[in-house]
Amino acid sequence: QVQRQDSGPGLLKPSQTLSLTCTVSSGSLLTAPYWWIRQPPGKGLEWVGAMRTTGSPLYNPSVKSRASISRDTSKNQITLQLNSVTPEDTAVYYCAGGSGFSWGQGTQVTVSS
Repeated sequence: QVQRQDSGPGLLKPSQTLSLTCTVSSGSLLTAPYWWIRQPPGKGLEWVGAMRTTGSPLYNPSVKSRASISRDTSKNQITLQLNSVTPEDTAVYYCAGGSGFSWGQGTQVTVSS
């Protein structure tokens, strides 16, 4: 399950890189997938990507060229990097997953010049 979602950068300028880290329960990266999901203001949830138990990431085609999801099993962490952000990337970002599909508390990311 998700244990902690880092607060992240908060405010980014266009073209910068977003980096978010999520800490999950020990060993669970090997037994259940974890997802990065975002919710833009006034819109519904959108999946950004996922880390499979095999260590192979999966990306939403809308961000695939800019996104990178990695994991560190020794730290029980998954990380999302999103390059070349634009104002359209403004959203609350959630880490979610595990056997019970728990959610992190969410991180507000605003992209603005």
